[in-house]
Amino acid sequence: MEASVKDFMVPIAKFPRISDTATFSGAVMALERANEEYLSGKREQRILLVTDSENKVVGKLSPLDVVRGLEPDYEKLVDEQSSVYVEKFSYVIQPMKEQTTLWAKPLDDLCTTAKDILVKDFIQPPKSSQIIDLDANLNNAFHRFVMFKHDSLFVMEGKKLIGLLRFSDVYKEIGRRIKDSCGL
Repeated sequence: MEASVKDFMVPIAKFPRISDTATFSGAVMALERANEEYLSGKREQRILLVTDSENKVVGKLSPLDVVRGLEPDYEKLVDEQSSVYVEKFSYVIQPMKEQTTLWAKPLDDLCTTAKDILVKDFIQPPKSSQIIDLDANLNNAFHRFVMFKHDSLFVMEGKKLIGLLRFSDVYKEIGRRIKDSCGL
């Protein structure tokens, strides 16, 4: 029997949460706390799920999301889901970056950023490539991780979010299968 997403996903109840109305500085502190609790064994997960005013999960928060929050207009300039690879077209992107204020000085006034920006100002809802069905096979998930460079996928049962599939868990399964098939 082929392994499926449901065999490896982690239920959303196991993840810490943060409100989308938390400040940028609150997000940084919450990520640090979640990481410390994870490393000390007090918590199984360090990914923060972002909830709206109705306590509905609207996204996830990672350190990379926080860094992107320093320049939230980045998403308007570059569509990471597009089939065009940005690296191959740096000759087009570089002049665009130079003509805008994007990336100009994102680290200069962190205190203002930390108190004025809310999580909902920069958190991105899951993209379609980041959503996978509970009954999908693990090969499907593997391809999404590789093609779209996600660190986790939102697992849906119908229209209901029920968990996350983390790349680290899929990677462990890859390692296990290599050891088993090669007799290691």
